Amino acid sequence: MIRDWGRLIRSFKYASAGILHAFKSEQNIRIHTISVVVIFGIAVILDANRWEWMILLILVGGIISLELINTAIERTIDLVTNKEIHPLAKQAKDVAAGAVLIFAVISVIIGIIIFYDNFLSFLNFLTI
Repeated sequence: MIRDWGRLIRSFKYASAGILHAFKSEQNIRIHTISVVVIFGIAVILDANRWEWMILLILVGGIISLELINTAIERTIDLVTNKEIHPLAKQAKDVAAGAVLIFAVISVIIGIIIFYDNFLSFLNFLTI
């Protein structure tokens, strides 16, 4: 049972502030957010079923979460190194960015698999 509602509310405020900061300062998060709107629009048009929606939500949540983690890693490295270039700092940032890239590529592949048949059916519907 929750004993300290104020503490819980503060934690939500801190998390929301972090998300808002990342959205304002990180171009990739804005790009992913626009992609989410487009993907959800396609899912509505192609009449995605419940399972497809669940998969899409997991993928979208995963990519946005990874971008937030990547941003936190970058900020921490910048703080520790005073933004000085260091080979290990660069490697850490590159690895974190690589994790986002891998998840994004896999998400696109899964999206193609999900939408392929629905897209073909939609095209057939338009040509009738």
